[in-house]
Amino acid sequence: MNKKLCIGMFGTCGKSTWRKNLFIPYYENIMGLEDGVDYFNPQVDDWKPELAQIEAEHLAEDCIILFPITSETYGLGSLMETGFSLLNAIKLDDRRDFIVMVDQKLDDELMENKELAEESLKGRVLVLQHLKKLNFSNVYIVNSLKDMLEISSILYTNAECVNDINRKLNASKD
Repeated sequence: MNKKLCIGMFGTCGKSTWRKNLFIPYYENIMGLEDGVDYFNPQVDDWKPELAQIEAEHLAEDCIILFPITSETYGLGSLMETGFSLLNAIKLDDRRDFIVMVDQKLDDELMENKELAEESLKGRVLVLQHLKKLNFSNVYIVNSLKDMLEISSILYTNAECVNDINRKLNASKD
């Protein structure tokens, strides 16, 4: 399985703006790179089932995978997807990096539905505790989107360096 020099931005979707307002502008202008950072954004205005194949390919091949579960959604689906996807993706290629952030609180308006809020908060605690117990060296658990952005940038730079080294080594074999 080949890893692709790309950051896959999974996690909270819906009406969330973390990608559009923070990550995409940064990746497109990161460190003065002419082409910016290659990223995958699964959040589209008109999602169709055929896009699931593209998402699955990015989850299986991108060298850096982001999984933020923000406070702006119950995130029950994202919480399930995070654990399941993370373990399966690591089985495919443990040389890739995963950054997970799970807000431990919900926005006030979400607290109005006590049953969903309770289920979401319980799931958030469980996912984090299970991830911490796995203790994988390529899984980074962060506390904020800012930390996620910073670490993803560092990991992307490292991945570029490794790609350069591999290209030089392969060229010298020829």
